[in-house]
Amino acid sequence: MGIVRRLGFYLSGFVIGLILLFFFLGGKRASCDYGPTARTLKNIRSKERLFSDEVLQTLAKNMLDTSVVSQLLMDGDVLFSESQTHLDSCNVYVIEGVSSNMELKISVKNCETKAYFEGLVIKE
Repeated sequence: MGIVRRLGFYLSGFVIGLILLFFFLGGKRASCDYGPTARTLKNIRSKERLFSDEVLQTLAKNMLDTSVVSQLLMDGDVLFSESQTHLDSCNVYVIEGVSSNMELKISVKNCETKAYFEGLVIKE
């Protein structure tokens, strides 16, 4: 069997494989969250969010709403050095990021089914 014929078989199998992958994985929301920050933020985003009165008052005082927190959960960075990750029940994470031209730092108590947003610091 010549090299051209082998190359033809290889390319035809490769194209069929790509089509099958596109067909089976095309409608799914597959993501590649391998880093610890990405996994932590994805875990928090998937849970019910509960905000403390302090956080809601700070947001209202600066004329912001909870969509700023959602943006922070998409683009923020988890500060593991300031977080408490060795607790038995709910880990507390500190997330930092920029939204609406303000630097935000929020602490999140990440429990099994809910995420409690406890403290918010805004730097302009």
